[in-house]
Amino acid sequence: MRTEARALRRGLPAGAPLRRTGRGLNRAGRVAAGYREAGALAVAGIAGGLVAGMRPGDVVVATEVRRDGAPPDEAVPCPAAPMVAAALRRRGLTVHLGPVVSSRRLVDGPERDRLAATGALAVDTESAGLLAGASGRPTTCVRVVADVPPQRLYRPVTAGRVLTALRTLPRVAPALVEWAAATTARQVLLASPRSFCAGVERAISVVEQALDRHGPPVYVRKQIVHNVHVIADLQRRGAVFVDELTEVPDGALTVFSAHGVAPAVRGAAADRRLPVIDATCPLVTKVHTEARRFVGRGNTVLLIGHAGHEETEGTLGEAPGQITLVENVGDAERIEVSDPDRVSYLVQTTLAVDEVAAVLDVLRRRFPALTGPNSDDICYATTNRQAALREVAVEADVVLVLGSANSSNSRRLVEVTERGGTPAYLVDDVDGVDLRWLAGARVVGVTAGASAPPRLVDETVAALAGLGAGTVRELITRTESMHFTLPKEIRTP
Repeated sequence: MRTEARALRRGLPAGAPLRRTGRGLNRAGRVAAGYREAGALAVAGIAGGLVAGMRPGDVVVATEVRRDGAPPDEAVPCPAAPMVAAALRRRGLTVHLGPVVSSRRLVDGPERDRLAATGALAVDTESAGLLAGASGRPTTCVRVVADVPPQRLYRPVTAGRVLTALRTLPRVAPALVEWAAATTARQVLLASPRSFCAGVERAISVVEQALDRHGPPVYVRKQIVHNVHVIADLQRRGAVFVDELTEVPDGALTVFSAHGVAPAVRGAAADRRLPVIDATCPLVTKVHTEARRFVGRGNTVLLIGHAGHEETEGTLGEAPGQITLVENVGDAERIEVSDPDRVSYLVQTTLAVDEVAAVLDVLRRRFPALTGPNSDDICYATTNRQAALREVAVEADVVLVLGSANSSNSRRLVEVTERGGTPAYLVDDVDGVDLRWLAGARVVGVTAGASAPPRLVDETVAALAGLGAGTVRELITRTESMHFTLPKEIRTP
């Protein structure tokens, strides 16, 4: 309607290609015929809410647009909806994600209830007609809720609710501009290997099987792996994550996380006679074994790692006061040891290879007798994912890394990419992708840290397809076949 067009234009830059279609599916269908050459198509306006609890001014971003009465396979998908929703939420709007249905007439009462039963969140009278011929092009549909159930539509207060919706439309417009600028994407380049490594799969399996065998709750000291989605999934199944053993009830089954623990923690669990399953990654266990060996020789041990990370805290705890943390080149230049001829080093398993190399260069220059482990401490999965992403970054305009902020290996993937000159962003999931990062990009690189579930990559690739990235190419640099045996406490006989 004209009032909707005026409201939207107030939020758009001058000269933006806004067209008013008028109301009704037939009219919308005729108007849509004039958009055959458009590279991308956004539909916006007001709508009726179908779900109780919505309020006037709430925004619905369509995951798909349906025509009432049409077969389900005729629905028009809008895969980039999570990114559009994120852009709207940044502007302080209340956003709902779900189907929008178009009807030939305004609906109320039982008709509204019928449409709500289909799972649709909002109803309008134009979107399906406008998007019917948009197959193969980026599309998005954003509707601001005016009337809401259970109030009836034909009441005097509806006019005020429509005004509330119209006042919201200008705030919607800038998000549509961001979406349009990101529809340059043409290809997704996937790094391989990516996502879960053998140590993470083992750790998650430990908790899952402990829950299956013993029932909830199962207590886990610290996060089993550093990923918010993994933690949330396990919490729903009955896992309870605690920071310290003092939070674990007497006699409760307890799991140590993949990052390892100090001997003092094991001792505390033994003193309380807690039944324990150790999910420490075998590669982290290797570092602990090396720490004990070097300390036993009387060496000063330098641990290259990051302060506060659970893995470094566990390793430092193997010999408090005898292992010194070296975080960067500056620390390596300043560190002093009592006997330069008896110095060894260890490495946190999730560091960047080039980051460690720079620190080791300094330590070897200052302490020529420096000795290290028999094989690299840096996890094979960390090394492989960094190497794969370097190859991807050469071709990509921007890189998205799926992983949580407290995941060391995920953060290193971002740093490795940025050091190569390609912008990279760490996000928990597709909801965290900022459309502004993708403006003008044609090739988008995607990977995931070793603790990030593979489904997050799939969801991100699907959303990028909604921006026009119709081609997905996987760049395989290594094939991983590593597998770790489960702890004896839950191993199948």
